[in-house]
Amino acid sequence: MALTAAPSPAATTSTRTIVAPGARERRRPVGRLLWGIPSTIFTGALAIIFLYPLVWTGVASVSPQAGTSQTDGWGFGNYATLANFQSGIWVYLGNSLFVSLLTVTLTLLVSFFGGYAFARFQFPGKNLLFLSVLAILMVPYATLLIPLYVILNAVGLQNSLVGVALVLTMFQLPFSMFMMRISFESVPRELDEAALVDGCTSFGALWRVLLPAVKPGLITVGLFAFLTAWNDFIAPLILINDQSRITLPLAVANLRGQTMGVIDYGVTEAGVVVLALPCIVLFLILQRHYVRGFMSGAFKG
Repeated sequence: MALTAAPSPAATTSTRTIVAPGARERRRPVGRLLWGIPSTIFTGALAIIFLYPLVWTGVASVSPQAGTSQTDGWGFGNYATLANFQSGIWVYLGNSLFVSLLTVTLTLLVSFFGGYAFARFQFPGKNLLFLSVLAILMVPYATLLIPLYVILNAVGLQNSLVGVALVLTMFQLPFSMFMMRISFESVPRELDEAALVDGCTSFGALWRVLLPAVKPGLITVGLFAFLTAWNDFIAPLILINDQSRITLPLAVANLRGQTMGVIDYGVTEAGVVVLALPCIVLFLILQRHYVRGFMSGAFKG
C-alpha cells in the first residue's frame, strides 16, 4: 500500500495580502475627497440657483431704477411707498399675522389630538376616516373655494379673517394629521404604560410624556401651516371683499399695478422682501426641529 505524505500547512493555507493599517487609513480620505469634490460643486450650484433670485430681489428693492420710487441713489424709497399704500402696510401685516397665527393654532390643536387618536386608539371606521381626511389632498384647492364661500356666507364668516383661517386650516389638516399620526406611532407604547403605572392620568401621560416626544413633529406642522397661511393669495382674494381686511400678498399684488396698469417693479420687490423675511427667519430658527420632525417616522420603536 502506497503512502502519501500529508500536505504541508503552507500548501493548504490560502495566500493573504497583509495591508498595513496606515495604508488603509490613507486611502479613505482620498476616496472621500474624490467623492466630496463633485458633491460640493453640485450642492454649491444648487445653492446659487436658489439664492440668486432672493439676493436679486433684495438688491432691486433698494437700487435706483427708473419708474420706481427709488430713482436717485440707493435707499428705501420703495419701502416708504409700500408702507403708505392705502390702509398702510402695518394693517396688512397685522391681517396676515392674525390669519397665520390662528391657522397655526387651529392646525396644531386639531392635528395633535387627531393624530393621537389615530395612533393610539382603535375604533370602528378608523382607517376609513383617516383616508377621508387624506382625500382632501386629491381635490384641487381652487375648486372648493366657491362652495366654501357659500358656506361661510351662510354662517356669517364671509369677508372675515377668521373665515380665511378656517379655510386654510382645513387644507392643512391632511398633511398635519398624517404627520402627527406617524410622530405618535414612532413613540413606543411602553412610555404611555410606564406613565400610567407611575400614577399619571391619560391626559397627564399625553401632556408630560408624549408631547415632548412629538415636539419636532408639532414644530414641522406649525411651520408648514404658517408658511402656507402667510403666503396664500387665492383664499383672501375670493373670501375678502373689504380692502382694509386683505392680507399682505394681496396688497402687494394690488400695489404693483396701481398707476395706469404700469407695474412698479421696485415696490413689488420691496413687498416680496417683506413677505419673505419672516419665513426665512422662522425657518432658520426652527430648521433643526424641522428635519427631526420629518425623520420622526423613519425609525419606529
